[in-house]
Amino acid sequence: MPQEPLELYRDKNHTCLMFSDLVEEDGQAVQANQFLIVDDDTGAIIDPGGNLAFNELFMGMSKHFPPHKLSYLIASHADPDIIASLDRWLSSTKATLVISRIWERFAPHFTKLGKTENRIIGVPDSGGRLPLGRHELVLLPAHFMHSEGNFHFYDPVSRILFTGDLGVSMTSGADARVPVTHLAPHIPRMEGFHRRYMVSNKILRLWTRMARQLDIAMVVPQHGAPIMGKPAIDDFFQWLDSLMCVFHAMADTIPC
Repeated sequence: MPQEPLELYRDKNHTCLMFSDLVEEDGQAVQANQFLIVDDDTGAIIDPGGNLAFNELFMGMSKHFPPHKLSYLIASHADPDIIASLDRWLSSTKATLVISRIWERFAPHFTKLGKTENRIIGVPDSGGRLPLGRHELVLLPAHFMHSEGNFHFYDPVSRILFTGDLGVSMTSGADARVPVTHLAPHIPRMEGFHRRYMVSNKILRLWTRMARQLDIAMVVPQHGAPIMGKPAIDDFFQWLDSLMCVFHAMADTIPC
């Protein structure tokens, strides 16, 4: 049975929860995190996941927030482990999908005909701000960091940066519940994924320049463990600044 979600942040008006073990770990599907953010009486799910996670997430979130009051399904990009369950969420809630404009006309392929009509907010490439209760989420451009239409989400209340497939580590659902406070031993769990899925070091350096301007208490990816505390986060940014990834590897192997 899945454990109770990990409480990333809570005050009397604002809560961030992480579900890390809703998919059975039998080697057939990658471990994935889903997130519930509640501000007063407004709720949002970030990266709700595929059909494998839907039932457990729906029941699990119901203990903390009524699904019929859910306002948003927020997607960092359009991979199946992000929004393959979209049809079921749109059928069981009144929530609106928030996703890059690039994927706005692709998302309906996950649903029955007409299900997404007037229920998608297409985020422009420059990002923006999304009202959430008395506060708002900042939608930060992260294009070509695994996906050409990609966003990260900064919550100024909790000071959490939700980073989709950036910061991913290959772990079990149980290990994903243990925040990383010292980066060096954690790098082997991240390195192979980032070298393969991040497009270029230039993109990474542009992102870290932007991210360093934020007051971040925790970097929370969609797979694996959160990175918590200023020393580990600073080391993470520094690691990204020097990481050689897929573009450089291809340039060495593909003949011109």
